[in-house]
Amino acid sequence: MAGTHAGPSYMTIFWWLFALTIIEVGVIFMPIAKVVIAILLISLAISKASLVAMYFMHLRFERLTLGLIAITPLFLGTLLVFILVPDHAAIPHRTSDAVKIAPAAGHK
Repeated sequence: MAGTHAGPSYMTIFWWLFALTIIEVGVIFMPIAKVVIAILLISLAISKASLVAMYFMHLRFERLTLGLIAITPLFLGTLLVFILVPDHAAIPHRTSDAVKIAPAAGHK
């Protein structure tokens, strides 16, 4: 039969996605630093997205050009996040006790 590809079945991919989801839920409750948790969750999410793209969107069986077109938004999104990181650190997010706002006159 022309056009058939040997590879894991949809149920095999489903079970891998299910296992990765259970691992993600487990990572949330791990007693480690939030940065490490974030890195683990992002890497698990990328692996799940690549499984979906490769098998359910059939990118594994396409030419390299279509795969590069599919990966480009991931690269651009990552670049934009790292471009915005300095803006997040520029504003102090904590106030000290000395800088509390006094209530306006006539308000309790």
